[in-house]
Amino acid sequence: MNQELLTRSECNALRGLAIIGIFLHNFCHWLGPVVKENEYQFVRENVDWLSRVVASPDALLPAHLLSFFGHYGVPIFLFLSAYGLERKYGHVQQGGPRVPAFVRYHFLKLFKMMIVGFICFTIVDQLTRGSWHYTLLQIVAQLGMFNNLLPDPDRNIWPGPYWFFGLMLQLYIVYRLLLFRRHWGFTVGLMAGCVGLQLLMDPAGETINWYRYNFMGGMLPFGFGLLAARFGGRMRQERMSRTMLLAFLLLSSAMVVAFSYSFLGWAFAPVAVCAASAALVKLIVRMPFPSLSQGLMYVLEWMGAVSAALFVIHPVLRKIFIPVSRQGDVYTGLLLYVVASVGAAWLIRELMNRIPNPKMK
Repeated sequence: MNQELLTRSECNALRGLAIIGIFLHNFCHWLGPVVKENEYQFVRENVDWLSRVVASPDALLPAHLLSFFGHYGVPIFLFLSAYGLERKYGHVQQGGPRVPAFVRYHFLKLFKMMIVGFICFTIVDQLTRGSWHYTLLQIVAQLGMFNNLLPDPDRNIWPGPYWFFGLMLQLYIVYRLLLFRRHWGFTVGLMAGCVGLQLLMDPAGETINWYRYNFMGGMLPFGFGLLAARFGGRMRQERMSRTMLLAFLLLSSAMVVAFSYSFLGWAFAPVAVCAASAALVKLIVRMPFPSLSQGLMYVLEWMGAVSAALFVIHPVLRKIFIPVSRQGDVYTGLLLYVVASVGAAWLIRELMNRIPNPKMK
């Protein structure tokens, strides 16, 4: 572990940081008066809206910021997934796992998480009927985790956050077929190609929306994670001081904000987000106040430990508590949602642990 860029503890804390952003974002962006994010498309009006609310802040400012920036927890998860894959399989000898076995294993790992939440969500969804009505294809596509490939994914994936399962399945396949034990140039080339194609598209069009729902839109942070696993250990040997970490955190955070204001910068913002998050966690570990450092890391690592369960269950609780916030009690509904989601995640994690894990064959 001493030769790795990120320790196991730091990776768990990063997962905790990522899921906090994601599950808070997925509540706040459902609120009408709150700024909307640029996750799949670059919409200039959303950036201008953010500028106005920051220039004239009100009580909703925290919700505005969580809504606009919280979705960047997804690139952190992609970074960590590639980092973990490469650390686990990158040095495997004798050819590594066979492609069918590898895909089957990771499909079942994702399915184990998804199905628990999907069952809970469909029950609650039927009890709190809205405008959404499942089609047979949508159900099959969710169970098979290929719904990202359907046209107009905004209207084919419900609950919305479950698009992540299809994205991860695609990236697992891409890793095994194209990147596993190959020269780093393959990774860089695929990253450059995916970003380059994106920059040729209409920033707010439907094409780029579909494109970013699929592996092409997540290739940049995923590839960054793979490269960090291969070469990041060299950086760890030259330990950065707290001052350098703080400067790096401030610089990369400023880049995230600055990049959000242009279509070109927006394409590269996920890398800045991953860099800023890693710097933040490392800075927490090396704080001069041991009790505070240990306390913060404990919270983040615990959140990281329940992150999978929290991800699958939070859409269920959102559907229940969002009416409270929409009726005017914004932070009351948000607090109820947080308490219920975190508590339910602990219970769901216990349930998921009782489901047998798949085995690589």
